[in-house]
Amino acid sequence: MIEAFSGTSTSTDAFNAGRAAAQAAMAGLSVTPDILWVFGAIGYNQQELLDGIAAAAPGTPVVGCSTDGEISTAGLGLNSVVVMALASNRIQFHTARVEHISKDSQAAGVQLAENFKGLGCRYIQIFSDGLCGNADQIIQGIRTSLGGDIKIAGGAAGDGGIFKKTFQYYNDRVLSDSIVAVAFQGEFQFATAVGCGWFPVGIAKKVTRAQGNVVHELDGQPALQVYEKFLGRHAYLLPAVGVEYPLGLLESHGDLEDENYFLCRATMGVDRQAGAIIFAGDVPQGALVKMTMGNEADIIQAAAQAAQTALENLCANDPAVKPKAIFLYSCMARKIVLGSRTDEEILAVQKVVGREVPVIGFYTYGEYAPIGKFGHSRFHNETATMTIIGG
Repeated sequence: MIEAFSGTSTSTDAFNAGRAAAQAAMAGLSVTPDILWVFGAIGYNQQELLDGIAAAAPGTPVVGCSTDGEISTAGLGLNSVVVMALASNRIQFHTARVEHISKDSQAAGVQLAENFKGLGCRYIQIFSDGLCGNADQIIQGIRTSLGGDIKIAGGAAGDGGIFKKTFQYYNDRVLSDSIVAVAFQGEFQFATAVGCGWFPVGIAKKVTRAQGNVVHELDGQPALQVYEKFLGRHAYLLPAVGVEYPLGLLESHGDLEDENYFLCRATMGVDRQAGAIIFAGDVPQGALVKMTMGNEADIIQAAAQAAQTALENLCANDPAVKPKAIFLYSCMARKIVLGSRTDEEILAVQKVVGREVPVIGFYTYGEYAPIGKFGHSRFHNETATMTIIGG
């Protein structure tokens, strides 16, 4: 048995919003939920929001974070909170959290994974601070502890495009500079997929000086100067506008053995004095990169194709398996480009998988998902990533 249902609230009172969304989610189940996913707008008092959740579901484990937009079965939510309640006698859920990830992100990943060692978990979801730490190193740390085959999904928390502070939810606690996670243990079916829709433009450039996620030079020129030339009169809007025009990593640094996908890196900060740009994930020195851009039609089609891939993989070994829940984590840049058409991305996924299947997720500052023929888990930008849980 796997039961899931999502609820939402747009109440302006944080406590009432949390309570109402949790009550709506739980009302769709015939049993008490084992766990709740919670994604909330930055405008709420975050602690009062979780207090409302706890009032509706005392003692129920909670994972989630603040967002750049909320996703539920009802579609896109802005200035709202969304909750998914899930119960199953086939899945055991194990939660964990690690704080102060900016001190050593790889060590934080290892520490997080240690909570799940020996459980035989094949799949975990993680929600990390979208402005602190290094997401690539978090992934490396988890894989170091749990092995390269572990499937990791989830997203980096947002703060409504303010780029000042994001929040992570762990039971009744509001955290920052942290990562929270839930591991799935048991006999269940799941499938993941990634869709992009961004395409490279212009001439390839070489990353001539970089350290981790900080790029100092492209083709020997200050990275900021290169971006300013590309963006023209919009350059003053960096770093926010940079999420719409990420770097695409070419050749072996980014193709991940999939000719239809390459890894993108969005801007998260600017060091104007040094002429450097800080990206959401690592950009290796020596890599070839191109500027990229996306359009509405390609973005929506990429999400639909990812949903189709996930659904086909879910049913590949057993056509009788039915989708029970959809977790959809999509980049904030997609919402910016789609604008008033953002709901169409969510609807495209629902049309493929089924409008009756509960949906939960959020618009992120970066996405975690497996990719490529070997299914290695990576950190992404500009993508729509999804997991379908089946039974």
